[in-house]
Amino acid sequence: MEIAELEIFRAVAQEQSVTRAARRLRRVQSNVTTRVKNLEEDLGATLFQRGGRRMLLTLEGQRLLEYADRILALAAEARQAVRDEAPRGPLRLGSMEAAAASRLPGVLASFNRKWPAVRIDIKTGTTQALADAVGAHRLDCAIVAHPAGGRPQQADMERLGPGLEGNYLFSERLLLVAPPSHPRIRRARDIRVRTIAAFAQGCTYRNCVDDWLARDGDSLDEWGVLEQGSYASILACVMAGTAVAAVPQSVLDMHPAAASASTTYLRSVNSFLIRRAGFGTSAYKALYDEMRRAAD
Repeated sequence: MEIAELEIFRAVAQEQSVTRAARRLRRVQSNVTTRVKNLEEDLGATLFQRGGRRMLLTLEGQRLLEYADRILALAAEARQAVRDEAPRGPLRLGSMEAAAASRLPGVLASFNRKWPAVRIDIKTGTTQALADAVGAHRLDCAIVAHPAGGRPQQADMERLGPGLEGNYLFSERLLLVAPPSHPRIRRARDIRVRTIAAFAQGCTYRNCVDDWLARDGDSLDEWGVLEQGSYASILACVMAGTAVAAVPQSVLDMHPAAASASTTYLRSVNSFLIRRAGFGTSAYKALYDEMRRAAD
């Protein structure tokens, strides 16, 4: 099994076509076909379903793809570490929706001007989903939120997943946002709309609301939950009077249509950049430095 064969295998799996994979890799089609067959013979397994218009992975192929992603990521990391060169190449970054909307645009604009040879691919998700992806080598690093006070320690990283390290970035004011006509909320029992608009399970901000409710013996388990995919839809639910939500101050400031919403301060939440222990390419280090400069 060779690195080149894994690169070809992954390209075919992603493109679902030998022709498109060959074009993407700038190889002749026959070479791609031969290398895939060689890999199948080496492993003693059929990796693709053949016969239709698309090349679809078999169960064995799906398993191999998970390992191929990890092996190729480590190979790229090793090349950069040995060369000790200026930042370049791909960097797979995960981010919570809040940071992606309010923090990353300015950071990436500055970073791209300084390091045009780095290609950053971004995926958004909840804190736990992003941590899982970093641990599984599907992402190189991710911006996630920390529910506890103070800067995160290594013990806190272990709660997200084994072998993760984190560096502090910034702190956010987290607000409970209610419809404009809602009476002032001081405690959980003051809430009249017992439905929350939130991201999926694994969202730190959603967990913070649950912790806040627990002080009054309440729980989101007894509430209705409207799971949404963006803050725009979350705030639309709030302004329509159908739900409350936990929203960072920086995100609320970006939505003037929600300026009249009723807000209650919940707590400060730290955000930080996590990575696998030992990961530290020049591209990662340059991005972290840029994020810290923007946060200061």
